[in-house]
Amino acid sequence: MAAHFDRRLRKAAVTTTVAAVAVAALSASQAPDVTADGNGRQTTADNMPTSDTPPEESATGNSPYYTDLPPLNSPKPSPTTGTPSSRGSSEAGIPATVLDAYKKAESELRRAKPGCNLPWQLLAAIGKVESGQARGGRVDANGTTIGRIIGPQLDGNGFALIKDTDNGVYDGNSSYDNAVGPMQFIPSTWSWAGRDGNGDGKEDPNNVYDAALAAGHYLCRFDWDLSDQADLDRAILSYNNSQDYLNTVLSWLEHYRKGTHEIPDGTGSLPVGRSDDTNAGASPSPGRTGASTPPQAPGTTPSPGHSPSKPPSSGKPTDPGGPSTSPSTPPKDPTPPTETPTPAPTPTDTVHHLENAGTTGLTAIAGDTFAEKISARAETKAGKAVGKVRIRFTVLGDTDAAFTGGDKVAAVTTNASGVAVAPALVAGEQTGGFTVRATVIGRTVPGLDYKATVTERVADALTSTGETELTCTPGGEFADPVQVKATLKGAVADKVAVTATLIKSEDDPTENDKGPYFKDADGKAVRTLTGRPTDANGLLELPKLFADDAEGTYVLRLTTPGGGRLDITLKVAKAAEPTPDPSTEPSTAPEA
Repeated sequence: MAAHFDRRLRKAAVTTTVAAVAVAALSASQAPDVTADGNGRQTTADNMPTSDTPPEESATGNSPYYTDLPPLNSPKPSPTTGTPSSRGSSEAGIPATVLDAYKKAESELRRAKPGCNLPWQLLAAIGKVESGQARGGRVDANGTTIGRIIGPQLDGNGFALIKDTDNGVYDGNSSYDNAVGPMQFIPSTWSWAGRDGNGDGKEDPNNVYDAALAAGHYLCRFDWDLSDQADLDRAILSYNNSQDYLNTVLSWLEHYRKGTHEIPDGTGSLPVGRSDDTNAGASPSPGRTGASTPPQAPGTTPSPGHSPSKPPSSGKPTDPGGPSTSPSTPPKDPTPPTETPTPAPTPTDTVHHLENAGTTGLTAIAGDTFAEKISARAETKAGKAVGKVRIRFTVLGDTDAAFTGGDKVAAVTTNASGVAVAPALVAGEQTGGFTVRATVIGRTVPGLDYKATVTERVADALTSTGETELTCTPGGEFADPVQVKATLKGAVADKVAVTATLIKSEDDPTENDKGPYFKDADGKAVRTLTGRPTDANGLLELPKLFADDAEGTYVLRLTTPGGGRLDITLKVAKAAEPTPDPSTEPSTAPEA
């Protein structure tokens, strides 16, 4: 009762504050259609942020979220001693392992996508709204939640309709998808957004390190700059498409930016208000009715502040103050049961298969962009094109190739002709073959595979930037190093692998067994070097050359993929005898 009373007091205080902000904003503007958002910023109906991300492609499937707002008092940057005297002081703290996961994710995104400017406080704000910081930090030493955190099934009954995409692997539901884990990813999104944040070789949505890193990459997937307010709003709305959600996350973001502190795992406070909780006095967001608490995994207990949802049989809210009814004599429902109408099939439901929409050869030189983009067409069983279907393209195999922006996965909506064209594919430095697979998001149909190949970098010419003829005495070392430049059609050819071989002659390219040589790490003689890359300017300097005791003229041949070739002449000969100076020679003429 005390907690319930405290919540009502706090909601009243927040309501009063928000009303005051709105009145102040309206008074300042004196203009029609001007309102203030949850952070006091003035907005108009024309510039309210929106998101075109469909539920099945969002992070959460637009599942319910916690609506509790930050405490009104300013957060303290350092932990307080003893037991917090108010709920606000504990809300300002973040469980240690959860906080570490957010900060590590920020560090990784700063390296991988520096232009995104992802702050860890944004991950903390989303984590607070989605799961109450993993139920107050109930995680093990590796960051995995103790018991799964699972949202209500997205069956179209008050929620988005997202049929099962993971065969129940993550959410235990083989009919519909549920949001899973501390960052509440739906399986269909986790399948391409999932990351391994703790280096254990697994991508687990129930692990806060994996989930936080995945959330960071998800928020940065469109080259958004999160230091820009418009991009920040778009990113948050793509995570969960609700204006109330946006305002709630922004409130917590601002709160954490002002300061927070680390608290022990498992001691964090749990939110009590949810977007689909009509009994707590909160008005639900559109499309957010239904279960007020996520179903629990076997062997776990409901989080404090939640009770398992039991929909009333009559469809009418129960009266907590009314007389109780014996379980053995359930009340009669005067309302006759009605059949739930079958939802009309979506375009996705009509897709029978995918067809190649004209992609033929996928080959690129390492570091280059593939000239052709991958395209797939969604069709019905009768071969009719299906528009407005989300197609996911995924790079598979041992390769560092990726789509523009560095992502291994891209989702594209088919056009009126049923065709989806993937972003440009960029080859990495790793050569060899790999696969790009196209699948239909939200529909289990066979994927369509495209084979791609990355070939090594090439150069069609090699030129010497130093001497083309080098000399050395037997048993000595060549004073000048071999320096070359690689080009392709006259342009600099960088990172091209050069092979250098000391051959028997210009007509016999087999490796020589005598004469000049290089040294390996152990100081042993080697006469062939492979894989020596040119630098960004196409230049390469070979290691020092040595000579054995065999005199003669030798050939060092350098070659590159693509036809580049250059022969360097090496001469090993004794030093010439100095020419006598006649003026210093003793005279042999007879004396007079």
